[in-house]
Amino acid sequence: MHLDKHNLLQAIPVNLNDEFFEVIAGNDDVKIERIVSRGHTSPDEGWYDQAQHEWVMVLKGAGELTFENGQVVRLLAGEHINIPAHCKHKVSWTQPDEETVWLAVFYS
Repeated sequence: MHLDKHNLLQAIPVNLNDEFFEVIAGNDDVKIERIVSRGHTSPDEGWYDQAQHEWVMVLKGAGELTFENGQVVRLLAGEHINIPAHCKHKVSWTQPDEETVWLAVFYS
């Protein structure tokens, strides 16, 4: 069996007109996703309201999450947060001049 290794900080798309989402691994219970932002935020209207919990970490760059209760959490490289299922949130800021690379794990 041949196994390929990958680097989450490489193969970043040059054209980031939209936030980039890539499912790395998963099954019915768990999804692991790489997200790349450069100045992207969530749409003004609406919130992420997910049926699964989300553990998210910033691998490179920085970003801010705003929660429905008004709490704002800034995450720098190496920092992570666990967001319970149905905890409404959105991305309110990412660095405009550098990629922010997120690693998100969605689980039941």
